[in-house]
Amino acid sequence: MKQLAVLGSPIGQALSPVLHRAAYQALGLDWTYEARDCTPDRLGSFLASLDDTWAGLSLTMPLKRTVVPLLDRASDTVVRIGAANTVVVTDGRLIGENTDLYGMVRALREGGVTAAADVTVLGAGATACTALAAARELGCDQATVIARDVRRARATLESTGERIGIRVRIEPWAAAVDHLSAGLVVSALPPSVADALAPLWTRTRAIGTLMDVVYRPWPTALGHAAEVAGRRVVGGLPMLVHQAARQITLQTGQLTPPIGKMLHAATAALA
Repeated sequence: MKQLAVLGSPIGQALSPVLHRAAYQALGLDWTYEARDCTPDRLGSFLASLDDTWAGLSLTMPLKRTVVPLLDRASDTVVRIGAANTVVVTDGRLIGENTDLYGMVRALREGGVTAAADVTVLGAGATACTALAAARELGCDQATVIARDVRRARATLESTGERIGIRVRIEPWAAAVDHLSAGLVVSALPPSVADALAPLWTRTRAIGTLMDVVYRPWPTALGHAAEVAGRRVVGGLPMLVHQAARQITLQTGQLTPPIGKMLHAATAALA
């Protein structure tokens, strides 16, 4: 038996336990996966307490950046993005990975987005950095970020953009209406934060795609307004499932995850 958990704060609404448990059952693994509330100041001591019964961790807000300097080794993706959402425990060592990028790109491609030349990202946190990396993988070399705190965003996103290889233009929240006409808009904001931007879709061209990383509640006000305006909309659930599937592959030693059963379990839980 192995232990795994998702860490974050608040953590009560996390869907990761549903996804991972469904996968373990289908794979015949007698493993446990729990949701544990953990704040940044407690993360170091929690990581230090892990023993050989642990196979790995999932990380959500606000720990994805905090964990990076605490890792024994970080993947190239983690180094470029500056955030990790996955830890694999191997021989007492903590190996960091970012499967959010994999999940986001897979979800976009499934939604019909195979290339992106013009990208706007709403938000400036760890998920926004992942969105910039996804934009780069889709061929974009310059993106606009709409930030609620431009000064704070500039301190992290410009260096992140350099590591990713994408030029980043940071604009204030009030400028959002001027950038929603991009071919791909990614909302990397927590639930309800982007709701105030929903009415702006009626003032932009109804082409292109919106990806909203939120999966609960769904549809979001932003997603609904974009769809009514004629945009293709990709929700956060496909990204969540694909990033969890990649975590399972890494943490189990390359077993193929049952994505269909994971998606079914998640949909049932949300319903």
